[in-house]
Amino acid sequence: MSPAATLVEALEPLRADPSHSAVLLDIDGTLAPIVRHAADAHVPEATRSLLIAISHRYEVVGCVSGRRATTARQIVAIGTIAYVGNHGGELLRPRATAPEVDPELAAWTERVRKFSAEQYTAEAQRLRVRTEDKDAIAAFHWRGAPDEDAAAEMVRRIAERAQERGFATHWGRKVLEVRPPVPLDKGIGIAMLLRGTDVAGALYVGDDATDLDAFRGLRSHVEEGTLQSALCVAVASDEAPPELAREADLTVDGPAGVRGLLEALL
Repeated sequence: MSPAATLVEALEPLRADPSHSAVLLDIDGTLAPIVRHAADAHVPEATRSLLIAISHRYEVVGCVSGRRATTARQIVAIGTIAYVGNHGGELLRPRATAPEVDPELAAWTERVRKFSAEQYTAEAQRLRVRTEDKDAIAAFHWRGAPDEDAAAEMVRRIAERAQERGFATHWGRKVLEVRPPVPLDKGIGIAMLLRGTDVAGALYVGDDATDLDAFRGLRSHVEEGTLQSALCVAVASDEAPPELAREADLTVDGPAGVRGLLEALL
C-alpha cells in the first residue's frame, strides 16, 4: 500500500472542498472482495458504513460497475448514491427507481440474449461455465469451474463465435462479456453522471482493465478543462492487469486498502 502520508496528501484537494468533489468506485474487487460466484458478492458492513458517511459529505458519490445498475445497488445496499451500470450503459441516480439506459445499447438486448442462450450448451454446462444476463450484455464466467482451463477454452470459442456474429467482446477477471458493437465504457458513464454538476475534482478507484477507461475519461475532462483535478487509484491484486498500476496515481492493497482510503477521505 502507498505510504499513509502520500495518500493523505493526494486526497487533500478533495477533502478541502468536498462540496465540489466526486468519489467514484468500482465494486467487485474494490469495495467487495472477489468471490467464487459473482452472485455471492457483498460489501463488508465496515466499508458500507464509511461509504454512507462519505455520501453525506461529498457532492457526488457513485459506484461504477460492469453489473446492472440495479444489481450494483443491491450489492452495495445504499440507495442515496448513484450507480453507473453495465460499463457505462446505465445510470441509476440517487433514490431513482429505474436506471437511464442508452437507447442504442437497449436495442441490442434481445439479440445478445438469443446468442447467450445458443451458447449455453450441454457441454458448457458440463464444464460449469456460468452465464449472467445483464440485459444488453451477456457474461460467461469460469471462476471456480472444476477444470478452469477447459472451461476457459470453451469460453474462448464462444468469444470467436460472438465476433463472427458482429458482437463486441471484452475479457475481465475470469469472465468474458459479449456486448453490442456500440461505444460503451466506464468513462462514458462517468461523464453522464457528472454532466450538469459543479464538481471540480474527482477520485476514481478500481481494480481491473475496464477501470482504465474511467482513469482515461477523468483525465480527458481535466485536459478539456471541465475538471480541475482527477485522482486515479489502482487496487492491487494477483489478477490486476499490470497497466492499471502503471496508469494510476496511487495504489492500495485490495479491498482492505480501499477501506483505509475511505477512512482517509473522512
